[in-house]
Amino acid sequence: MLYTSIDFEKQGKQQGFLQIPHSHNLAGWANVMVPITVLINRQGKESDYGPTVLLLGGNHGDEYQGQIAIMKLAREILPEQISGRLILIPSLNLPAARASTRLSPIDGMNMNRAFPGSAEGSVTSQIAHFLTTVLFPLCDVVIDIHSGGRSMEFVPCSHMHLVADLNQRKKMLAAMLAWNSDFSFLYTDIAGSGLLPVEAENQGKVVITTEMGGGECIPATVHRITQSGLRNVLVHVGLLKGREKTRESLGLPPVVLTQALSRENYLLAPESGIFEVTVDLGEMVTRGQTVGFIHQLERPDRTPESVCAQSSGFLITMRAPCLTQQGDCVAVIAQQVSMDEVLLE
Repeated sequence: MLYTSIDFEKQGKQQGFLQIPHSHNLAGWANVMVPITVLINRQGKESDYGPTVLLLGGNHGDEYQGQIAIMKLAREILPEQISGRLILIPSLNLPAARASTRLSPIDGMNMNRAFPGSAEGSVTSQIAHFLTTVLFPLCDVVIDIHSGGRSMEFVPCSHMHLVADLNQRKKMLAAMLAWNSDFSFLYTDIAGSGLLPVEAENQGKVVITTEMGGGECIPATVHRITQSGLRNVLVHVGLLKGREKTRESLGLPPVVLTQALSRENYLLAPESGIFEVTVDLGEMVTRGQTVGFIHQLERPDRTPESVCAQSSGFLITMRAPCLTQQGDCVAVIAQQVSMDEVLLE
């Protein structure tokens, strides 16, 4: 069963580990040790305490933007800079982060399909169970930083689910927009259940997630928006002291708010081959427009298979590796929406 020496009520700054038993061929009494940092600065009456924020990176091991941002924050931030409690786990799926894989090489599990988890399960399942039963109940806000990893390339964006509770949705929308990314994105899940954000949302938490680009070559601009946006969201929710910045105060145009809530927005490869994208990320496309081709390695004489948009909107993400298997998601088209539409009951 997972163990930690961290005291989640102790004032000040602690750095330790989540320790999960894992025996392997060369170590019978080994543990997987996931680094965790906790800062608490609570003053005055309990009713005046600031929020508790859980900050997560490395849900998928090959997504490093959030891991870097959280490691830097964990080293730099001091208790006197916050009001409340901040829990930082830079590499939630540490075995996958070490291997640069989406799934854990220990048990083959996808951390983002492992919730609510099991106290007696595999390493991934035990971590999910600890978040579900210990950390989420402590928290007011959960920030889960993703990118496309090695499989997808996104327009860098903050995003969220369209939760049913309108008050929760309003808080999530405001926090998502505080990231100040050029695009924000409302998404749905077409590839299974057991997601970390859904478990936290079901517990009533304000949940903010991102897709900060993708691939293994991460531009400096993406690191900057990941890190600056994260700090601004922490200011917005009342955890980090300072003045919140808006896109207007930064001299930026209004955010492009988009959503992809229908399966037709998620384009899957009709056959295997080499994917050629024909539209730039962030570009507008129209229904029926060709957004890419799939070329046959073994039959270069064949006309490539067209991949066409099933709806009009922005190309918000595309497949990163050109080599593609039938059924892989190769593109996502998102429609622009207004704030009022997002907040409709």
